[in-house]
Amino acid sequence: MPRNILAIDIGSTKICSVIARMDDAGIIQVLGSGIKRSQGIKKGVITNIDLASKSIKEAYHTACRVAGTSPDRAIVSISGAYIKSVNSSSIVNIPNKEISLNEINRALQTAHYNANIPHDYEVLHILPYKFKVDDQDFIEDPLGMTANRLEAEVHIVSAPKSSIFNLKKAVRQAGIEIENIVLAGYASAIAVLGEDEKELGAAVIDMGGSTCDLVIHLDNSIVYNDFLGVGSMHITNDLSMALHTPISTAEEIKIHYGDLNEPRNDYIEIPVIGDSDQTDQVSLETVYSVIYARVEETLMILAKSIEESGLKDQLGAGVILTGGMTKLGGIRELATALFDNLPTRIGKPKRLEGFFDELDDPAFATVVGLVLYGAAQHTLYEIDSNKRLRTKNLVDFTDNGPEDENGEELSPQEKRNLEALEKLNLIQSAEPEGGDLKEKVSKLTRWLTQLF
Repeated sequence: MPRNILAIDIGSTKICSVIARMDDAGIIQVLGSGIKRSQGIKKGVITNIDLASKSIKEAYHTACRVAGTSPDRAIVSISGAYIKSVNSSSIVNIPNKEISLNEINRALQTAHYNANIPHDYEVLHILPYKFKVDDQDFIEDPLGMTANRLEAEVHIVSAPKSSIFNLKKAVRQAGIEIENIVLAGYASAIAVLGEDEKELGAAVIDMGGSTCDLVIHLDNSIVYNDFLGVGSMHITNDLSMALHTPISTAEEIKIHYGDLNEPRNDYIEIPVIGDSDQTDQVSLETVYSVIYARVEETLMILAKSIEESGLKDQLGAGVILTGGMTKLGGIRELATALFDNLPTRIGKPKRLEGFFDELDDPAFATVVGLVLYGAAQHTLYEIDSNKRLRTKNLVDFTDNGPEDENGEELSPQEKRNLEALEKLNLIQSAEPEGGDLKEKVSKLTRWLTQLF
């Protein structure tokens, strides 16, 4: 059955809301979008709930007017500024000798238990990037395999409960309920990475207005993420201070003359701060020097983060740059040099049907990734922010019975898997959010299951 997807990217410089529809064949059509300037958000962090909510509401209502429909449950992004990540692993026994969704879920939950996430943090993603069945390594999908034990290595993304509460409050004040919370860098990776790049290993850097989000994708999932509180607005501020000109003028200079290739010898007339009648002549060489210094410093910090991840040698597909800051001419060439000649490209989001032209830009990679996440184009298996197991294998229901993503009738085994997934998520969604005693008992049970 066709369904609507509402995606909201809550960025530091803009709020972008997109309404899309996925049909029975899995084709996604953009119905409408709304873009508004962010308020009450600085460097990815909500600093004023009322102002942030107002911006979200305006972007949402604009998208609704264009789309002609008003879905009230959204998949929203969360900045890497909040995030704490850790890798973990687990081993579970297979009582019936056949790996089902229950065993996969148990392996992910046990890895969560082994990670010892701080009690004041809430898990947003549990992403398995490597499975091992008995002594067989490099298993892409263990479902249905015969085995005595299943091993999983996972990447766990968590955020402070207080930050998640503030995010939910800002969205709810806009009249929207949250369906899922997704790490912004993860969403961008979904939008720009091809299947070959995922297999070879790639780093995705979303260079936004005030932040840069870095994720490294290996095997089946992201295995590393980092955050830098620097973006294209810092270039604007640098230009404003260096040239003694208003912020608005500095932004125009960045847009029209922001080029990291050879500097030009021309001069431009710009207004002076505090005196709108007075102008000054500025060399474009000076503009080039200011922009180059900031971008070089930013890329060097990101290159250091990739180096410190210990995964640089596994990036067969290199680095994919996306986000609004990538519009600067010559940034790909500079990045290639600073990343020790790793292959580097500018990543546009995957093209969707419908009113997509406005979103066909690296600046909208995150929101397109959120739409794709809502259409189950994510990691093969995952425990999401609702503590529900998500899988790409079974994503659609129709009036004629369950079908797979290609619209074909499911096999008896696939139907049993689908029923198991429904029951599994029904049990998990019914669990209360609080309850330390219940949590301890659950952890003890998982630990005993892992041992025996």
